[in-house]
Amino acid sequence: MRPLLFVFAIFSLVLFAQEPGGGGGKKKGGPPKNLKVLTPADMQAGAMRNAAQGLGVMCDYCHVDDRSSDEKPTKLVARNMFQLVNDINAKFPDGKVHVTCYTCHRGAEMPLTAAPAQ
Repeated sequence: MRPLLFVFAIFSLVLFAQEPGGGGGKKKGGPPKNLKVLTPADMQAGAMRNAAQGLGVMCDYCHVDDRSSDEKPTKLVARNMFQLVNDINAKFPDGKVHVTCYTCHRGAEMPLTAAPAQ
């Protein structure tokens, strides 16, 4: 009986820890604001999650609490990088994504500019 109670308690904590309506970490207040390069469809497809993983950083690396703010210079650089990636991928005739943040960054804030020493 105790193991079942323990499992129920853990499951309940997980449920109550979620934002109402299955927020999934998104801020309340409607669609994203101040999009200049990415589209709402890109955002829905996980562009921010993919960028964070590609650079090995958390959201606050580029964003302040107001996600629409351009306060941090890293956000402006990221916007230019997203445009660069879009431009490169647009040149492939098959319409597939060939280049991502991970292509250069490999999970690091700064991409390597030379091969690692051997």
